[in-house]
Formats: sequence, C-alpha cells, structure tokens
Amino acid sequence: MEFYKNRKETFQLELKKLNFRYNIISASRLLIAVAFIILGYYSIQPEKSTLQFSLMAICFILFLLLMKRHALVHQKKLRAATLVKINSDEIAYLEGKIIPFEDGAEFVDFRHPYSHDLDIFGQRSLFHNINRTQTYKGNEKLAELLQSILSDEEIILNQDAVKELASKPELRQEIMALGKARKDNLAVYTRLISWANSKTKTLSVVSIIIGILIPVVLTICIISYLVTNNQTLSTIAGWLFLFNLLFLLSYLKLIKNEVKHTTEIHDIIHHYGLIIEQLENEKFTSKKLQLLKKNLVTGGKSASGHIKELASLFSRLDSIDNALGAIFLNGIMLYHFHSLNALYKWKKNNEQNVALWLDIIAEVESLSSFGNLYYNNGDFIFPNLNTNYIVAFRNIAHPLLKKENRIGNDISFNSDFMILTGSNMSGKSTFLRSLGINMVLAGAGAPVCASNADIHPLPVLVSMRLSDSLSDSESYFFAEIKRLRYIMDKLQDQHAFVLLDEILRGTNSDDKRTGTIKVVKKMIALKATGAIATHDIEVCNIVGEYPHSLVNRCFEAKIVDNELYFDYQLRDGICRNKSATFLMEKMGVI
Repeated sequence: MEFYKNRKETFQLELKKLNFRYNIISASRLLIAVAFIILGYYSIQPEKSTLQFSLMAICFILFLLLMKRHALVHQKKLRAATLVKINSDEIAYLEGKIIPFEDGAEFVDFRHPYSHDLDIFGQRSLFHNINRTQTYKGNEKLAELLQSILSDEEIILNQDAVKELASKPELRQEIMALGKARKDNLAVYTRLISWANSKTKTLSVVSIIIGILIPVVLTICIISYLVTNNQTLSTIAGWLFLFNLLFLLSYLKLIKNEVKHTTEIHDIIHHYGLIIEQLENEKFTSKKLQLLKKNLVTGGKSASGHIKELASLFSRLDSIDNALGAIFLNGIMLYHFHSLNALYKWKKNNEQNVALWLDIIAEVESLSSFGNLYYNNGDFIFPNLNTNYIVAFRNIAHPLLKKENRIGNDISFNSDFMILTGSNMSGKSTFLRSLGINMVLAGAGAPVCASNADIHPLPVLVSMRLSDSLSDSESYFFAEIKRLRYIMDKLQDQHAFVLLDEILRGTNSDDKRTGTIKVVKKMIALKATGAIATHDIEVCNIVGEYPHSLVNRCFEAKIVDNELYFDYQLRDGICRNKSATFLMEKMGVI
C-alpha cells in the first residue's frame, strides 16, 4: 500500500509542475503568435526594415520550437495523470472501496467446464480482481490463461516470469500507463491486423523514378529562379508544381484506401511502440521474458523502431485531409506519394511481425497481472509440480478474500475422491471454489492462496452453479445432467480434477441420493480426483466400500452460548450438527 501511496503523491506533484509549465508554454506561444502578426502587419507597410523580417523569422522559429515543447509536455502530463489514476485505483481496490478494472464480462461462457461455476469472469470475479491489462489483446490473453491448463514446462516458465515482473512494479506501471493513456479496442486491433494480413501492394519503378525526379527538378528551378530572377524558370516551376498535383491524383484512391484503415489509430500504434521500447530497454533474467524480448528484434532493428515508424507513416498519410497543406507538400515534393511508397515497403518487410509484436505485449500484460497479484499478496506461493496425480495444499483459502478474513485449510488428494458434508453457511461451497480457483491459477503459472502446495496440474471440471437456458428451452435439471455427462465423457479420456456441489437438486430425495451415489461410484471407477459436496448423510456411507479411493470430510457448525458459530475448519468424518433446525427454532419459525 505504501508503494502506491508514495507513487501517487510523486506523480501528483509532477503533474502540478507540468500543468504550470504547460500553461506557461501556451501563453508564450500566444504572445509569439501575436508578435508575429503585428510584425507581419508592419512589414507590408511602405516603411519596413530588415530587422522586422528578421524578428518575424525568429518568432516563427520560436513558435515551432514551442510547439514541439508543448507536445512533449503534453505527453509527460498524460503519463503523470495516468500514473496518478493507476495508483489511486490500486489504493481504492486494496481498501475495498471499488474494483476499478475491466471485469471480462464478454468472456462469460455458461458452457465452459469451470469458468462460470467458479466465477472466473464478470462482476467481482477472479478476472475482475486481478486484471491489470490495458490492451484489447492483453485482456484476451489473460482470459485465455484463466480458461486453460498449461503444460508443466509452460507453467514453470510463467512462474519465473511472474516472480520477476512482481519485483518490477515500476515497469508494470509504465506499461499500464502507456496502454491506458491511449486505449485500444477490438475495432482498432482488428483494423490493424486486417491491414497487416491484406495483400501487399507495390508502386511501379517508373512511378517511383518520376516521383523522385520531378520534385528534384522543381527544387532546382525554384532555387535558380531565386538566384537569377529568370521568369522562364518560374513558369517551368509552376508547371512542374501542377504536374506533381495531377500525378498525385492518380494515387489518391490508393492513399485514401490506406487512410480508411488507419484513421485515428496512429497514436495508439505509437504507444504500442513505446510499450515495446520499455521491454527492449529492460534487463530480464527469467527465460520466458528473455525469449519474448529476443523476438522483438527483426532484421537487426528493434520492434519499437519499426512500430514507431509505422505510426509515423500512418500519421503522414492521415494529413492528406488537410487540403492546404496537402496541396503545398505534394506540389513541391509529392509528400504523400513517398509516404505511401514507404508504407508499402514497411508492410512488405514487417507484415508477418505485427501480430507477433502485439501478442508479446499481451503476454507481458497478462503475466504482469499475475505479478501484481503476487506483489499485493506476499503470502501467496507458487506450487511445486508433480506427475503423480497428487493435489495437496496447506492453508488453502479463497484468493479474493481479504487476508484478515481468510481461514486456511489443509487438504491432500492422492488419486482419491472426497465427500464433503456440512450445513448451509458452513463453508462447503467456498472451500470448493477455493480448490477450483487455486487449481486454475496454478495451471496458468500464477501464485496460489496457500502456504504450501504440491500439485499435478489437472484439467478442472466443475458442476456448481448452472443456469436455466430459456433460449435453448433447457431446464436447470437438464443442464446439470448434460454437464455431468460432459464431465464423465472427459474423464474417459483423461485424468481431471472434479468439483461437484449438491448435484441433482431438481429431483426427489430418494432419486437424488441414488443418483449422487452412482455419480460418486462412477468418479471412483474413472479415477477422478476431487470432491463432491452433499447434504445427504447416507451418501457418506459408501466410503466403507472404497476405503482407499474415497474419504469423508466435513465442516461443522457449533452452538456456543445459544448462538450458531462457524469456524470454517475442515474436519475428517461426517457432519452431525443440525444448524437449520436450530436456526428455525431460534427465529421462531418452528
């Protein structure tokens, strides 16, 4: 928390200074512009002097310099303001006031094996809490990591990268600030990738020769005219100027075609380049980050240089809509023709790399989100991996609970299945979610909420909170049966970590009990690892049939001083207390 508070104060002070400097430059530009106009007025009067023209030239140069300085201060202001916002958001989040991050609602999928049941996406979800990505692709990459289980090798690579990024909070915030200052979106990303994947055009050699030769001849004519005052040279220059404009008109359609794909995105692309530059300038020790950095060099040139060049080319082409400037620049030097040619050359050399570069940014952003999670939770750990189907956690808890509210439990699965009993509010569902979410985090190479962990990264299959699907004319009960069938089919092909919470609620007690027992027996036959929560004590009796594959554990409620008390501690055995009866009696229901 102190880190964020100090950073916020630092950038608030910097922003104040930059605002003052920005206003001084703005005022100075205005004064110089007024001075230039006044000097211009007197320069057209009969009585004029060389001094006036000299002062006008000085004013013009100063104005250009101040424009450049103004733009630079504006960028610094934007960075400072964005970093103030980033640290303010982090403080507000840690204080439990708001969750000011994107919640990934677009990734909610009721048919996914676990993401809906474990609240991976949506309001107050895992994604909502840990997401610190700013680019569209980064957002998508983080969602992808949370919806799949990586190979052991990839998990270890990610773990090392996350640890390193956690130790570099300043770098993480700089990357966030650059992405946040110029937010992209699906439309921008799609437009850029579509442009990169479209067929590369080229200009003919003859047109390029003409495009170089005519402006050179025109320049020579203008200089010669100024030296000799020969009117013939002036006339030739005028015709060449007109020729250049007509020549450009033949390429106007091509230029407009490029501009329609790039309007208003060159600034975002420039910020992509700045993010990549941050990565290029950073020294990494983890293998994955080193590899990502290595892929940012193409043809001996840094990716940031290529990206900045692309942003500049798009910006130059966009300026064609400035009619007065376009006429002057193209009449003299065929500015937009040469910009188009440079863009075609750029695309020919780099079209295969655009998606790769943006994927690298996305990869770093997603790993940085895990790094931020680890930085904010120093008591989290990275699990050891095994290949023996062992899943063991010490002091496992839900990662989204505040540290002071977490109650950890020890649990170990060794290719076995657990029947979990306990009354409502005793902690069964929270415990199952803790298991599921920590397995998901572990499978992505992220830290988990435990003091120790040794796991086999297994696919996670869950049936906990299905929904009616009215559009499919599907009831909750049928949706649950389909989910159970899906889980059974998956278990035929692979070992998995299965979590079931109070299944078959849509049928009578006897049918539910019989069905639950058969599901448990099928889980054992398929060698599933995991747990099923149930209120039906009779289901627990089948443990005697499978002493080496099945175990009973429970959460108990206690009655202390005529008050119901839950300690949320996992115990061996079967739940015996009847909290529902006690609560109804206490509240006068029965």
